[in-house]
Amino acid sequence: MKRVDDFRLRLGKKELAPIMTGGMGVDISTAELSLVAARLGGIGHISDAMVPTVSDRRFKTGFVKEKQKKYKYNVANRDKSVVQFDLARLAEATKLHVGRTMEAKQGDGLIFINTMEKLTMGSPRDTLRVRLSAAMDGGIDGITLSAGLHLGSLALVEDHPRFRDVKFGIIVSSLRALLLFLRKSARLNRLPDYIIVEGPLAGGHLGFGMDWAQYDLKAIVDEILRYMRQEGLSIPVIPAGGIFTGTDAVEFLEAGAAAVQVATRFTVTKECGLPDKVKQEYFKANEEDIEVNLISPTGYPMRMLKRSPSIGAGIRPNCEAYGYLLDGNGNCAYIEAYNRELEKNPDEENLSVRDKTCLCTHMRNFDCWTCGHYTYRLKDTSRRLPDGSYQLLTAEHVFKDYLYSTEHKIALPAA
Repeated sequence: MKRVDDFRLRLGKKELAPIMTGGMGVDISTAELSLVAARLGGIGHISDAMVPTVSDRRFKTGFVKEKQKKYKYNVANRDKSVVQFDLARLAEATKLHVGRTMEAKQGDGLIFINTMEKLTMGSPRDTLRVRLSAAMDGGIDGITLSAGLHLGSLALVEDHPRFRDVKFGIIVSSLRALLLFLRKSARLNRLPDYIIVEGPLAGGHLGFGMDWAQYDLKAIVDEILRYMRQEGLSIPVIPAGGIFTGTDAVEFLEAGAAAVQVATRFTVTKECGLPDKVKQEYFKANEEDIEVNLISPTGYPMRMLKRSPSIGAGIRPNCEAYGYLLDGNGNCAYIEAYNRELEKNPDEENLSVRDKTCLCTHMRNFDCWTCGHYTYRLKDTSRRLPDGSYQLLTAEHVFKDYLYSTEHKIALPAA
Protein backbone atom coordinates (compact mmCIF):
# COMPACT_ATOMS: atom_id res chain seq x y z
CA MET A 1 0.00 0.00 0.00
CA LYS A 2 1.41 3.38 -1.02
CA ARG A 3 2.12 6.24 1.33
CA VAL A 4 2.20 9.97 0.62
CA ASP A 5 5.98 9.80 0.91
CA ASP A 6 6.06 7.59 -2.19
CA PHE A 7 5.04 10.62 -4.28
CA ARG A 8 6.77 13.91 -5.05
CA LEU A 9 5.52 17.33 -6.10
CA ARG A 10 7.57 18.81 -8.92
CA LEU A 11 7.34 22.56 -8.96
CA GLY A 12 9.75 24.10 -11.43
CA LYS A 13 13.17 22.70 -10.57
CA LYS A 14 12.11 21.74 -7.04
CA GLU A 15 11.07 18.27 -5.91
CA LEU A 16 9.00 18.44 -2.74
CA ALA A 17 7.04 16.32 -0.32
CA PRO A 18 3.48 16.59 -1.70
CA ILE A 19 2.05 18.26 1.40
CA MET A 20 1.10 21.92 1.60
CA THR A 21 -0.23 23.44 4.81
CA GLY A 22 -3.13 25.84 4.35
CA GLY A 23 -2.76 29.60 4.83
CA MET A 24 -5.17 30.21 7.68
CA GLY A 25 -5.55 33.82 8.78
CA VAL A 26 -5.34 35.76 11.03
CA ASP A 27 -1.96 34.25 11.92
CA ILE A 28 -3.52 30.86 12.65
CA SER A 29 -1.02 29.53 10.12
CA THR A 30 1.92 31.10 11.89
CA ALA A 31 5.44 31.51 10.60
CA GLU A 32 6.45 28.74 13.01
CA LEU A 33 3.96 26.34 11.44
CA SER A 34 5.06 27.15 7.90
CA LEU A 35 8.71 26.74 8.86
CA VAL A 36 8.09 23.19 10.07
CA ALA A 37 6.49 22.24 6.75
CA ALA A 38 9.36 23.79 4.82
CA ARG A 39 12.00 22.10 7.00
CA LEU A 40 10.38 18.73 6.34
CA GLY A 41 10.49 19.28 2.58
CA GLY A 42 6.93 20.39 1.94
CA ILE A 43 5.26 23.78 1.45
CA GLY A 44 4.16 25.92 4.37
CA HIS A 45 1.72 28.80 4.05
CA ILE A 46 1.53 32.01 6.00
CA SER A 47 -1.31 34.49 5.42
CA ASP A 48 -1.27 38.22 4.77
CA ALA A 49 -4.69 38.68 6.37
CA MET A 50 -4.45 41.66 8.75
CA VAL A 51 -0.68 41.65 8.42
CA PRO A 52 -0.20 44.90 10.43
CA THR A 53 -1.83 43.13 13.39
CA VAL A 54 0.38 40.09 12.87
CA SER A 55 3.47 42.29 12.72
CA ASP A 56 2.46 44.07 15.92
CA ARG A 57 2.19 40.71 17.70
CA ARG A 58 5.40 39.26 16.31
CA PHE A 59 7.67 42.27 16.42
CA LYS A 60 6.02 44.71 18.86
CA THR A 61 5.44 47.27 16.09
CA GLY A 62 2.62 49.81 16.36
CA PHE A 63 0.95 49.74 12.94
CA VAL A 64 -2.60 49.24 14.26
CA LYS A 65 -2.37 51.88 17.02
CA GLU A 66 -0.91 54.32 14.53
CA LYS A 67 -3.83 53.87 12.14
CA GLN A 68 -6.38 53.97 14.93
CA LYS A 69 -4.91 57.21 16.27
CA LYS A 70 -4.95 58.81 12.83
CA TYR A 71 -8.67 58.15 12.34
CA LYS A 72 -9.82 58.37 15.95
CA TYR A 73 -11.95 61.40 15.09
CA ASN A 74 -14.08 59.23 12.79
CA VAL A 75 -14.97 56.43 15.23
CA ALA A 76 -18.58 57.58 15.80
CA ASN A 77 -19.14 58.41 12.14
CA ARG A 78 -21.12 55.92 10.07
CA ASP A 79 -19.29 57.03 6.95
CA LYS A 80 -15.99 55.14 6.77
CA SER A 81 -14.93 56.33 3.33
CA VAL A 82 -12.07 58.43 4.76
CA VAL A 83 -10.46 55.40 6.43
CA GLN A 84 -7.48 54.31 4.33
CA PHE A 85 -4.38 52.23 4.97
CA ASP A 86 -1.04 54.00 4.71
CA LEU A 87 0.36 51.99 1.80
CA ALA A 88 3.98 52.55 2.81
CA ARG A 89 3.25 51.23 6.30
CA LEU A 90 1.27 48.31 4.87
CA ALA A 91 4.27 47.42 2.69
CA GLU A 92 6.58 47.70 5.69
CA ALA A 93 4.43 45.35 7.79
CA THR A 94 4.20 42.81 4.96
CA LYS A 95 7.94 42.84 4.24
CA LEU A 96 8.70 42.47 7.93
CA HIS A 97 6.39 39.45 8.36
CA VAL A 98 7.56 37.78 5.15
CA GLY A 99 11.22 38.73 5.39
CA ARG A 100 11.75 37.48 8.94
CA THR A 101 9.99 34.23 8.06
CA MET A 102 12.14 33.65 5.01
CA GLU A 103 15.31 34.42 6.98
CA ALA A 104 14.41 31.64 9.42
CA LYS A 105 13.65 29.03 6.74
CA GLN A 106 15.59 25.79 6.85
CA GLY A 107 15.38 22.63 4.76
CA ASP A 108 14.49 22.06 1.13
CA GLY A 109 10.84 23.10 1.28
CA LEU A 110 9.13 26.34 0.31
CA ILE A 111 7.10 29.04 2.04
CA PHE A 112 4.11 30.62 0.30
CA ILE A 113 1.77 33.41 1.36
CA ASN A 114 -2.01 33.25 1.04
CA THR A 115 -3.35 36.53 -0.36
CA MET A 116 -7.11 37.15 -0.31
CA GLU A 117 -8.77 39.34 -2.91
CA LYS A 118 -11.73 39.92 -0.58
CA LEU A 119 -9.57 41.97 1.81
CA THR A 120 -10.66 45.13 0.04
CA MET A 121 -9.20 47.42 2.75
CA GLY A 122 -10.86 50.63 1.54
CA SER A 123 -8.85 50.71 -1.67
CA PRO A 124 -9.00 47.27 -3.30
CA ARG A 125 -6.58 47.59 -6.20
CA ASP A 126 -3.94 49.72 -4.49
CA THR A 127 -3.78 47.67 -1.30
CA LEU A 128 -3.68 44.37 -3.21
CA ARG A 129 -0.84 45.66 -5.39
CA VAL A 130 1.12 46.67 -2.31
CA ARG A 131 0.49 43.36 -0.52
CA LEU A 132 1.65 41.34 -3.54
CA SER A 133 4.67 43.52 -4.27
CA ALA A 134 5.80 43.67 -0.65
CA ALA A 135 5.57 39.88 -0.29
CA MET A 136 7.83 39.50 -3.32
CA ASP A 137 10.19 42.15 -1.95
CA GLY A 138 10.32 40.17 1.30
CA GLY A 139 11.60 37.11 -0.55
CA ILE A 140 8.52 34.89 -0.49
CA ASP A 141 8.80 31.67 -2.53
CA GLY A 142 5.23 31.72 -3.79
CA ILE A 143 1.90 33.54 -3.63
CA THR A 144 -1.45 31.76 -3.45
CA LEU A 145 -4.31 33.92 -4.72
CA SER A 146 -7.45 33.15 -2.71
CA ALA A 147 -10.93 34.38 -1.78
CA GLY A 148 -11.88 35.75 -5.19
CA LEU A 149 -11.43 35.22 -8.91
CA HIS A 150 -8.29 37.43 -9.06
CA LEU A 151 -8.90 38.25 -12.71
CA GLY A 152 -6.79 41.41 -12.50
CA SER A 153 -4.36 40.48 -9.73
CA LEU A 154 -1.37 39.34 -11.79
CA ALA A 155 -1.56 42.44 -13.97
CA LEU A 156 -1.06 44.57 -10.85
CA VAL A 157 2.49 43.28 -10.42
CA GLU A 158 3.56 42.21 -13.91
CA ASP A 159 6.32 44.83 -13.85
CA HIS A 160 7.81 43.54 -10.59
CA PRO A 161 11.35 42.15 -11.07
CA ARG A 162 10.36 38.87 -9.38
CA PHE A 163 7.10 38.43 -11.32
CA ARG A 164 8.38 35.39 -13.22
CA ASP A 165 10.52 34.09 -10.40
CA VAL A 166 7.91 33.79 -7.64
CA LYS A 167 5.51 30.85 -7.91
CA PHE A 168 1.91 32.00 -8.37
CA GLY A 169 -1.07 29.76 -7.65
CA ILE A 170 -4.83 30.19 -7.63
CA ILE A 171 -7.50 28.65 -5.40
CA VAL A 172 -10.65 27.63 -7.28
CA SER A 173 -13.69 25.54 -6.47
CA SER A 174 -14.83 24.82 -10.03
CA LEU A 175 -13.53 24.36 -13.55
CA ARG A 176 -15.50 27.45 -14.58
CA ALA A 177 -13.63 29.66 -12.13
CA LEU A 178 -10.32 28.19 -13.26
CA LEU A 179 -11.08 28.88 -16.93
CA LEU A 180 -11.80 32.54 -16.17
CA PHE A 181 -8.43 32.89 -14.44
CA LEU A 182 -6.51 30.98 -17.13
CA ARG A 183 -7.87 33.23 -19.88
CA LYS A 184 -6.81 36.35 -18.01
CA SER A 185 -3.37 35.07 -17.04
CA ALA A 186 -2.69 33.82 -20.60
CA ARG A 187 -2.79 37.43 -21.80
CA LEU A 188 0.24 38.10 -19.61
CA ASN A 189 1.96 34.94 -20.83
CA ARG A 190 2.00 33.91 -17.17
CA LEU A 191 -0.04 30.79 -16.37
CA PRO A 192 -0.27 29.73 -12.72
CA ASP A 193 2.46 27.47 -11.38
CA TYR A 194 -0.07 25.43 -9.38
CA ILE A 195 -3.82 25.17 -8.91
CA ILE A 196 -5.42 24.48 -5.53
CA VAL A 197 -8.89 22.99 -5.86
CA GLU A 198 -10.78 23.65 -2.65
CA GLY A 199 -13.83 21.50 -2.02
CA PRO A 200 -17.01 21.99 0.02
CA LEU A 201 -15.59 20.47 3.24
CA ALA A 202 -12.90 23.12 3.68
CA GLY A 203 -12.70 25.45 6.64
CA GLY A 204 -13.57 29.13 6.73
CA HIS A 205 -14.94 30.77 3.60
CA LEU A 206 -16.25 28.45 0.90
CA GLY A 207 -16.31 28.91 -2.84
CA PHE A 208 -19.84 27.49 -2.98
CA GLY A 209 -23.35 28.63 -2.13
CA MET A 210 -25.45 27.22 0.68
CA ASP A 211 -25.93 24.18 -1.58
CA TRP A 212 -22.30 23.24 -0.82
CA ALA A 213 -23.28 19.72 0.29
CA GLN A 214 -24.28 18.84 -3.28
CA TYR A 215 -20.68 19.13 -4.46
CA ASP A 216 -17.84 16.63 -4.19
CA LEU A 217 -14.12 17.44 -4.19
CA LYS A 218 -13.12 14.28 -6.05
CA ALA A 219 -15.59 15.01 -8.84
CA ILE A 220 -14.35 18.60 -9.21
CA VAL A 221 -10.69 17.53 -9.20
CA ASP A 222 -11.38 14.81 -11.75
CA GLU A 223 -13.11 17.32 -14.06
CA ILE A 224 -10.19 19.73 -13.81
CA LEU A 225 -7.61 16.98 -14.38
CA ARG A 226 -9.48 15.82 -17.49
CA TYR A 227 -9.49 19.37 -18.81
CA MET A 228 -5.77 19.78 -18.13
CA ARG A 229 -4.95 16.58 -20.02
CA GLN A 230 -7.22 17.58 -22.88
CA GLU A 231 -5.47 20.95 -23.22
CA GLY A 232 -1.97 19.54 -22.74
CA LEU A 233 -1.38 21.58 -19.59
CA SER A 234 0.97 20.22 -16.94
CA ILE A 235 0.16 22.60 -14.10
CA PRO A 236 0.14 20.77 -10.71
CA VAL A 237 -3.37 20.32 -9.32
CA ILE A 238 -3.62 20.29 -5.52
CA PRO A 239 -6.90 19.22 -3.83
CA ALA A 240 -7.88 20.76 -0.49
CA GLY A 241 -10.72 20.42 2.00
CA GLY A 242 -11.59 17.30 3.96
CA ILE A 243 -8.30 15.42 3.42
CA PHE A 244 -7.96 14.11 6.95
CA THR A 245 -5.61 11.12 6.67
CA GLY A 246 -2.58 10.16 4.65
CA THR A 247 -4.74 7.57 2.91
CA ASP A 248 -7.19 10.29 1.86
CA ALA A 249 -4.23 12.09 0.33
CA VAL A 250 -2.91 8.98 -1.45
CA GLU A 251 -6.29 8.46 -3.13
CA PHE A 252 -5.98 11.90 -4.74
CA LEU A 253 -2.31 11.43 -5.61
CA GLU A 254 -3.01 8.11 -7.32
CA ALA A 255 -5.79 9.80 -9.31
CA GLY A 256 -3.38 12.37 -10.74
CA ALA A 257 -3.16 15.15 -8.16
CA ALA A 258 0.32 16.55 -7.62
CA ALA A 259 0.00 17.22 -3.89
CA VAL A 260 -2.63 17.97 -1.24
CA GLN A 261 -3.30 21.02 0.90
CA VAL A 262 -4.24 20.28 4.52
CA ALA A 263 -5.10 22.55 7.43
CA THR A 264 -7.67 21.26 9.95
CA ARG A 265 -5.33 18.83 11.70
CA PHE A 266 -2.74 21.57 12.17
CA THR A 267 -5.17 23.80 14.12
CA VAL A 268 -4.48 21.80 17.29
CA THR A 269 -0.69 21.86 17.05
CA LYS A 270 1.58 23.81 19.35
CA GLU A 271 2.80 25.92 16.44
CA CYS A 272 -0.71 27.03 15.42
CA GLY A 273 -1.60 30.60 16.34
CA LEU A 274 -4.94 29.82 17.98
CA PRO A 275 -4.95 30.29 21.77
CA ASP A 276 -4.70 26.96 23.59
CA LYS A 277 -8.20 27.33 25.07
CA VAL A 278 -9.62 27.66 21.56
CA LYS A 279 -7.69 24.59 20.41
CA GLN A 280 -9.49 22.68 23.15
CA GLU A 281 -12.83 23.88 21.74
CA TYR A 282 -11.82 22.35 18.43
CA PHE A 283 -10.92 19.07 20.13
CA LYS A 284 -14.25 18.96 21.99
CA ALA A 285 -16.39 19.70 18.93
CA ASN A 286 -18.90 17.13 17.73
CA GLU A 287 -20.31 17.01 14.22
CA GLU A 288 -23.50 18.79 15.27
CA ASP A 289 -21.41 21.66 16.68
CA ILE A 290 -20.29 22.75 13.20
CA GLU A 291 -22.34 24.90 10.82
CA VAL A 292 -22.09 26.74 7.53
CA ASN A 293 -23.64 30.19 7.77
CA LEU A 294 -23.82 33.50 5.93
CA ILE A 295 -22.68 35.88 8.65
CA SER A 296 -19.45 36.85 6.86
CA PRO A 297 -19.60 40.38 5.40
CA THR A 298 -17.77 39.04 2.33
CA GLY A 299 -20.92 37.33 1.08
CA TYR A 300 -19.26 33.91 1.09
CA PRO A 301 -20.70 31.06 3.20
CA MET A 302 -18.41 30.30 6.13
CA ARG A 303 -17.93 27.11 8.16
CA MET A 304 -17.38 27.56 11.89
CA LEU A 305 -18.16 26.22 15.33
CA LYS A 306 -21.67 27.17 16.46
CA ARG A 307 -20.39 28.40 19.81
CA SER A 308 -18.02 30.95 18.27
CA PRO A 309 -18.24 34.15 20.37
CA SER A 310 -18.55 36.15 17.14
CA ILE A 311 -21.99 34.75 16.34
CA GLY A 312 -24.64 37.22 17.45
CA ALA A 313 -22.15 39.68 18.91
CA GLY A 314 -23.00 43.32 18.29
CA ILE A 315 -19.70 45.08 18.81
CA ARG A 316 -19.20 48.53 17.36
CA PRO A 317 -17.31 48.45 14.04
CA ASN A 318 -13.63 49.22 14.57
CA CYS A 319 -12.77 50.18 10.99
CA GLU A 320 -10.48 52.96 12.17
CA ALA A 321 -8.10 50.34 13.59
CA TYR A 322 -8.75 47.50 11.15
CA GLY A 323 -11.15 48.10 8.25
CA TYR A 324 -9.99 45.15 6.17
CA LEU A 325 -13.39 44.57 4.54
CA LEU A 326 -14.21 48.16 3.61
CA ASP A 327 -14.92 48.43 -0.10
CA GLY A 328 -13.77 51.32 -2.28
CA ASN A 329 -16.60 53.49 -0.94
CA GLY A 330 -15.99 52.65 2.72
CA ASN A 331 -18.90 50.23 3.00
CA CYS A 332 -19.13 46.90 4.81
CA ALA A 333 -22.14 44.62 5.30
CA TYR A 334 -21.52 44.47 9.04
CA ILE A 335 -21.61 48.28 9.37
CA GLU A 336 -25.03 48.27 7.71
CA ALA A 337 -26.30 45.48 9.97
CA TYR A 338 -24.92 47.14 13.12
CA ASN A 339 -26.46 50.53 12.32
CA ARG A 340 -29.80 48.86 11.56
CA GLU A 341 -29.85 47.25 15.00
CA LEU A 342 -28.66 50.48 16.62
CA GLU A 343 -31.58 52.38 15.10
CA LYS A 344 -34.01 49.72 16.36
CA ASN A 345 -32.50 49.63 19.85
CA PRO A 346 -30.88 53.04 20.53
CA ASP A 347 -30.80 52.53 24.32
CA GLU A 348 -29.54 48.94 24.29
CA GLU A 349 -26.07 48.61 25.83
CA ASN A 350 -25.39 45.15 24.41
CA LEU A 351 -26.58 44.96 20.84
CA SER A 352 -26.99 41.63 19.10
CA VAL A 353 -26.35 41.41 15.35
CA ARG A 354 -27.33 37.94 14.19
CA ASP A 355 -27.06 38.15 10.41
CA LYS A 356 -23.48 39.51 10.07
CA THR A 357 -20.30 39.62 12.10
CA CYS A 358 -17.50 42.16 12.44
CA LEU A 359 -15.07 39.74 10.86
CA CYS A 360 -12.03 42.00 11.24
CA THR A 361 -12.28 42.42 15.01
CA HIS A 362 -13.46 38.88 15.70
CA MET A 363 -10.76 37.23 13.61
CA ARG A 364 -8.16 39.47 15.23
CA ASN A 365 -9.43 38.39 18.68
CA PHE A 366 -9.71 34.68 17.74
CA ASP A 367 -13.47 34.83 18.42
CA CYS A 368 -14.54 33.60 14.99
CA TRP A 369 -13.83 29.87 15.20
CA THR A 370 -13.75 28.90 11.55
CA CYS A 371 -13.04 25.23 10.99
CA GLY A 372 -13.04 22.37 8.51
CA HIS A 373 -15.88 19.87 8.22
CA TYR A 374 -13.89 17.12 9.93
CA THR A 375 -12.95 19.17 12.98
CA TYR A 376 -15.15 16.81 15.00
CA ARG A 377 -12.61 14.06 14.28
CA LEU A 378 -9.70 15.91 15.90
CA LYS A 379 -10.36 14.22 19.24
CA ASP A 380 -9.36 10.95 17.55
CA THR A 381 -5.91 12.32 16.71
CA SER A 382 -4.74 12.96 20.28
CA ARG A 383 -4.88 11.68 23.86
CA ARG A 384 -7.33 12.73 26.55
CA LEU A 385 -5.51 14.02 29.61
CA PRO A 386 -6.59 13.38 33.24
CA ASP A 387 -8.08 16.88 33.50
CA GLY A 388 -10.33 16.22 30.49
CA SER A 389 -8.38 18.34 28.04
CA TYR A 390 -6.55 16.96 25.02
CA GLN A 391 -2.81 16.76 24.46
CA LEU A 392 -1.61 19.31 21.91
CA LEU A 393 0.30 17.89 18.96
CA THR A 394 3.38 19.13 17.16
CA ALA A 395 3.26 20.21 13.53
CA GLU A 396 6.06 17.76 12.77
CA HIS A 397 4.03 14.88 14.19
CA VAL A 398 1.00 15.74 12.06
CA PHE A 399 3.09 16.33 8.93
CA LYS A 400 4.86 12.99 9.29
CA ASP A 401 1.61 11.18 10.00
CA TYR A 402 0.32 12.42 6.65
CA LEU A 403 3.57 11.28 5.01
CA TYR A 404 3.79 7.77 6.38
CA SER A 405 0.37 6.57 7.53
CA THR A 406 -1.63 3.88 5.69
CA GLU A 407 -5.12 2.35 5.87
CA HIS A 408 -6.60 5.61 7.20
CA LYS A 409 -4.74 5.09 10.47
CA ILE A 410 -3.81 8.09 12.61
CA ALA A 411 -0.74 7.96 14.84
CA LEU A 412 -1.36 9.27 18.33
CA PRO A 413 1.34 11.42 19.95
CA ALA A 414 3.68 9.94 22.51
CA ALA A 415 2.09 10.13 25.94
